[in-house]
Amino acid sequence: MKFGPAFTEEGILFRLWAPLHESVSLKLEGADPRPMQAVGNGWHHYTVADASVGTRYRFVLPDGLEIPDPASRFQPQDVHGPSEVVDLSFYRWKTIDWAGRPWEEMVIYEMHIGCFTPEGTFKAAIEHLDYLQQLGVTALQIMPLSEFPGRYSWGYDGVLPYAPDRSYGRPEDFMALVDAAHQRGISVFLDVVYNHFGPAGNYIPAYAPLFTDHHKTPWGNGINYDGDGSEMIREFIIENAIYWITEFRLDGFRFDAVHAIKDDSAEHLLHALARRVRAAAGSRHVHLIVENEENDSDLLQRDENGEVSLFTAQWNDDVHHVLHITATGETFGYYADYAGDAGKLGRALAEGFVFQGEHMPYRGRSRGRPSGHLPPTAFISFIQNHDQIGNRALGDRILASSPADVVKAVVAIYLLAPEIPMLFMGEEWGAKEPFPFFCDFDEDLNEQVRKGRREELSRLPGFDDDDLLDPTAPSTFATAKLDWSKLTSSEILDFYRTLLDLRHRRIVPLLKGAGAGNAVYRSAGSALAVDWSLAQNRRLHLHANLGAEAAPLVSEQDDGETIFRLGGSDGGNLAPWTVIWSISEA
Repeated sequence: MKFGPAFTEEGILFRLWAPLHESVSLKLEGADPRPMQAVGNGWHHYTVADASVGTRYRFVLPDGLEIPDPASRFQPQDVHGPSEVVDLSFYRWKTIDWAGRPWEEMVIYEMHIGCFTPEGTFKAAIEHLDYLQQLGVTALQIMPLSEFPGRYSWGYDGVLPYAPDRSYGRPEDFMALVDAAHQRGISVFLDVVYNHFGPAGNYIPAYAPLFTDHHKTPWGNGINYDGDGSEMIREFIIENAIYWITEFRLDGFRFDAVHAIKDDSAEHLLHALARRVRAAAGSRHVHLIVENEENDSDLLQRDENGEVSLFTAQWNDDVHHVLHITATGETFGYYADYAGDAGKLGRALAEGFVFQGEHMPYRGRSRGRPSGHLPPTAFISFIQNHDQIGNRALGDRILASSPADVVKAVVAIYLLAPEIPMLFMGEEWGAKEPFPFFCDFDEDLNEQVRKGRREELSRLPGFDDDDLLDPTAPSTFATAKLDWSKLTSSEILDFYRTLLDLRHRRIVPLLKGAGAGNAVYRSAGSALAVDWSLAQNRRLHLHANLGAEAAPLVSEQDDGETIFRLGGSDGGNLAPWTVIWSISEA
């Protein structure tokens, strides 16, 4: 790799790409700065014979500014402190033969390392892997880990993308978590942010053309992926993804807000990323997930053999929105565009996106591209995630206080549908701990964050400025930690376990090679029917009534085998909150 310290026969080679300066110095902790050699194309090198693992260092710019290595592997004193030399080859993997799991087998569990346990560390997370395995989880999706400023953060303000944040433990601890997950047959995906850098601790613009004013994002100027000097910026990001895949043996990524990655190059950064990450992984199963506000189905295309071309799947907010309305009755903001009838859920389950190029009133313009030709496994369904909880005024898990029969109905739909399901930590036992937005900057930035959150959330009905949690307060972060003492055998936990066991036994075997673009849905009021053609010459059928009153069937009951029933039917009517799944010969 081009970035970060390299171990050579002569010693440790320190490298910095700083094209905006003709001279740069290397400063080892406790020593005077040493002028580095300019070796061309903006690179500066210096080899230290007596440096070793644990050596701490900074680079010094001509104006005296001391900066960490942008490819630092570990920051023991936060983003403004020195970088530490790390040799990850010392870690001895127990799962050297791990090749990953096929995508069809995924049941994803999204977690924030700092809030998943009271300790908030990689090591502490390992202690709960047996529980997740027994639950039926086959993949962790870990919120961003890159070194961020301060004591706590959601992770989307990271500035040193190669360094796991020190608050969670050392890089070797993260490797141990991945290793332990693999021992239990659990894949590990990492949420990565390649659309912006955080507002504090990002020194790269002081010595390299990181940003460009040719593109704008919600966070300011876009990252320079297509202008002067962009070749090395692109390489810095692509090598970062390869670093996680090869050094930490991760099984894939969730790419944050890819619609905000602007690039007019001949090969878009996203295409280059997907191509090179898959090449680096070789024969291992590696899965690439996107979050995409534009619902651009082009990124999810399959080839003539039905194999993934670029990205494996997308978070499908559309399924969430319809299920959320069903469970809560909330129709404010963008939820209003998904309210009205069960047909919107039917379209999301059968075709992927509700909006496939149609005008969306909330946005004031069209949204999405046709998606009905894609297999259901190109979409990830959920009823909770960090955004949908954390971007509420109080970060409350409203589903935790919804009626049990309603919650069971929406859970039975999204856990057994052919789409890939994703749980948010604690959801399965009805955890009531909120997940509010939190961060920890200096006081000036903290006040800007507080003001911005007030303005953003004030548009929500029922918002009371006096009730808003201070996103920068330690107490806000503390409220988001799961309370494992409340995990006991319960009706809802048993319900999740039963459904996931059923999914693995009856649904998963029918997903590999399932045809695309052949699902159909019918709806009337709160009643819904969806049919999918799957593998092994089988069809999967859903009949549901997602309302508080009885509703007539919208299609004839199928003669296949009923594999799950919640609620009931009387003649041609479905009882309130009824969900029936069956399988028949195609």
